[in-house]
Amino acid sequence: MNIELSPVEARVIGCLIEKEVTTPDYYPLTLNSLTSACNQKSNREPVMALSEVDVQEAVDALITRRLVSDESGFNSRASKFQHRFCNTEFGDLKLSAKEKAIACCMLLRGAQTPGELRTRTNRLADFSDVKEVEATLESMATREDGALVVKLPREPGKRESRYMHLFSGDVDVSTFASSESTPVQAAAGNERLESLENEVASLKQEIAELRSLVEQITS
Repeated sequence: MNIELSPVEARVIGCLIEKEVTTPDYYPLTLNSLTSACNQKSNREPVMALSEVDVQEAVDALITRRLVSDESGFNSRASKFQHRFCNTEFGDLKLSAKEKAIACCMLLRGAQTPGELRTRTNRLADFSDVKEVEATLESMATREDGALVVKLPREPGKRESRYMHLFSGDVDVSTFASSESTPVQAAAGNERLESLENEVASLKQEIAELRSLVEQITS
């Protein structure tokens, strides 16, 4: 797969795919609407605070790569943008409705479990259950012409593994594995520190009691 998006480009593409499905009457999007969608606080991870200049620069780069097009008509006051990321006559990437929904959700929120994806794609596609999401992810991960997603190591204490899209380049799975173990290590460190602090407090109390006893004897 020859698509490699920056974080802002991924957010732009994700927003255009989302709004194409959820608000078709307002699609294609103006720069102002696209910026608002990129900075939306719900269904976004991380939440961004992009300016219109930031979004325009990303759009220009995507137009150059034919992943976005300017659909504003003649004499139009504002440019309107639509994605050409998938399912177009000009591109090779063809996705089913379910694959497109998963790709969109991952572009907007990054790595997620099948259960999270089923809940968060409910406005984009209809999955009967988590197993259907898992089957779709497996299909996307084993495509003959290049994987679109990769399965990440399961987090400690979690029942499901997360999946991450590959539209921003290859994913170093070991990085996710080490970062996911950090909270456990931190928790263990915090418990040890708390234990030591309790021991110190206990010793201080004992010293105070001994001093009080010595003062009573010598007085």
